[in-house]
This record gives sequence, structure tokens and C-alpha cells, in this order.
Amino acid sequence: MRGFSGKLVCLLLWLAALPASAQQRAMVPVVLDGETVKLATITYRPPGNGPFPTLIFHHGSTGSGTDLKLFAVPYEPVPLIDWFVRRGFAVVLPSRRGRGGSQGRYDEGFEANPSAGYSCDPERSLPGADRALRDIDAITDAILAQPFIDRSRFVVGGQSRGGILAIAWSGRHPELPQAVINFVGGWSSTRCSRASFVNGTLFKRGVAFGKPTLWLYGENDPYYSLSHSRANFAAFQAAGGKGSFHEFVPANGIIGHRIATQPDLWSGTVEAYLAERGLPAKAR
Repeated sequence: MRGFSGKLVCLLLWLAALPASAQQRAMVPVVLDGETVKLATITYRPPGNGPFPTLIFHHGSTGSGTDLKLFAVPYEPVPLIDWFVRRGFAVVLPSRRGRGGSQGRYDEGFEANPSAGYSCDPERSLPGADRALRDIDAITDAILAQPFIDRSRFVVGGQSRGGILAIAWSGRHPELPQAVINFVGGWSSTRCSRASFVNGTLFKRGVAFGKPTLWLYGENDPYYSLSHSRANFAAFQAAGGKGSFHEFVPANGIIGHRIATQPDLWSGTVEAYLAERGLPAKAR
């Protein structure tokens, strides 16, 4: 029995160290462009009934946009989710139209022949970003209406395209989020000759947020070089945007575009930012 009890204690300690399990996978009906569609959400919650401070975290693209199998895969960065849940946050991961199990057509700036992937033409890529922002408008209203969420302690963030969308969206609704966290954000990759124009245009939309934002980038990012991202941030600041830009060196073999899943790199930086914004920062 003693051996069994010891094993049970070890098992309980191991379970306590695991990330919070997904509490809910839901299909949320919203009205977009005149039709009702259901958008998929994944919600993680800490123990208790809330209301909880909440992070709504937005996904990026699918690389080149040519692999249709990737459209259906939900974005679920468990290390990042766990980091926030351990600090008392609920974390909600919505998928935009046509992504991650959501209904509707995925149409965020493709070429005229969608099989060719994402377009570099601003006349196609920027309307694709506008479409994504309409999805975020709709799903955010639905998420913030949930009784377990503390609207006064709401953080919006995102990875890659989700990061630039978080910045741009905060300028549309400066009254809603208390903090904005951008992980390796950008819309058009630097393979596009007009990436600086497209990304600069979208980032500047976040200037109207008027409060500090947090920009986190990594070395060896094949989509957004550090020099490109520094220039985006400088243009954002020159237009009146507030925030801080931080660079990290990921572990060997990990590209800089994946730093959201490496909390050991950015934990102290994000803790300091959340504390400055009056939000929970230390793990419980």
C-alpha cells in the first residue's frame, strides 16, 4: 500500500503540472457579410467559476496558402495557453472563416486562382485582412458576452497574421482590450516586394489604440526578418503608436517564427508588460 500511495502522490503531482485541458470546443453562430456562419472556438479555463481575465489569441496563415489540408487544422499553442492559464487567465482561440473547423470560405487575400496561394498584390491582400478583421469583430463580441469572462481584464493577441490583426483590431476598438500582444506579426511575407507597404498599412491602424502594445520577434524567421519587423515597428511609432519591441534567439533548430511556443524566451518580458497594464502576471 505504501508503494501504491507514493505512486498515487506522484501521479497527482504530475497531473497538476499538466496544462489545463480544453474546457470547451464550440461552434459559435455569428453574422458575417450578411450570412450566419459558425466559427470554431477552443476555450481553456483555470479552476473556478470566474469571471477570469481573458486572452483571445488569433491564428496566423498556413504558410504559402497552397496546402488545403492545413486549412482545417486548429491553432492550439499549448505552451502559451498553459503559461496564461497558470496566471489565472481564460484563453480563447477562435478560428476565422474556413479555418480550424469554422464554416465559410477561407478567403484572406488569395491570388485570382486560389490554388496559387496568398497574393502579394495589396489590392488583394489588404481586402483579405479586412475580411479577417470582420471575423474578429464578430467573434470577439460573442466571446466577451460569456459570463466567465471579465471584460475589464481582456487581452488580445496573436501569432503571425494573428499578431498584426491583433494590433490593427485594437485600433478599431481601443476601448475594449487592456493589453495587446503581437507574436511575430505580419501579413505579407518578405518574399513579397510590397510587404513593407502592406504590413506598415495594417500596423498603423493600431495607432488609435493609444496604449502600450507588446511586439515579440525571433531571429531566423523565414517570413519576417528582424530588419523588416524593426522597420514596421519604427513606422508604427512614427505614426504615434505606443509599444515596445523585443527580439529573442530561439533554441537551435527552431525558427524565430515559432517563439510563441517557447515561454522560456519571453516569460519575463510578458510578465512585466502585464503587470504594467494592471493584469495578473505571476504564476499561481
